Amino acid sequence: MPVTNSESGTSIDEIASGIYRISTPVPPSEELPPGFSFNQYLIAADKPLLYHTGLKGLYPLTAEAIATVMPLERLRYISFSHVESDECGALNEFLEAAPGAVPLCSELAAMVSIGDMAIRPPQTMADGETVELGPHRVTWIATPHFPHAWECGHLYESSTGTLFCGDLFTQFGNEHPAVTDQDILEPAEQARAALDYYSHTKQGPALMDKLVATRPGLLACMHGAAWQGDGAALLQALGDRLEA
Repeated sequence: MPVTNSESGTSIDEIASGIYRISTPVPPSEELPPGFSFNQYLIAADKPLLYHTGLKGLYPLTAEAIATVMPLERLRYISFSHVESDECGALNEFLEAAPGAVPLCSELAAMVSIGDMAIRPPQTMADGETVELGPHRVTWIATPHFPHAWECGHLYESSTGTLFCGDLFTQFGNEHPAVTDQDILEPAEQARAALDYYSHTKQGPALMDKLVATRPGLLACMHGAAWQGDGAALLQALGDRLEA
């Protein structure tokens, strides 16, 4: 796990061909005794994409990590699951650093937030729409309110079988491997029980079916370790818990 900033512990790891996990740990505190982590993902393609910007305060750390792989100004897309500060808080900082980059988000995100918040007009993605990055290709899977936020969705990269699954499998703790094949469902269920961060949409089963259909081999989680294995089975197991 190459550490790019010794003070913060920020690290970067290639978890699939051309896909890098940038993680900043948050030590245990009174507010969050188990500790936490914030993960950003870089797809170092012909048209590079950053998925999640992290909080505005994390921008220097994330930018520093990206620079170990490629020049920051090469970024072409800044994407995210939904509009929260840990998802897109540093959006404008990255747009300023990469003059050729644009926000890449759902049509809803553009309409309700990003069209006004971003310093550059966003490129929108409809449900099922694919963007070619060369050689990587990403497809938007719209999942409104799942796990939360009206504009929510998830990105699937087909050449590596990677599903960028945002907050679906949030794991507490500040010490995680970059990728694991060990159970993350139970840790994620502990976080869900503690934080109650899932919406109560009635469309959950149908939306989960869309994610299961991608049959991912790698789940790129926003908080905690990424996970490799039978992603369809793990997603279905989560769906079963949500319906219980």
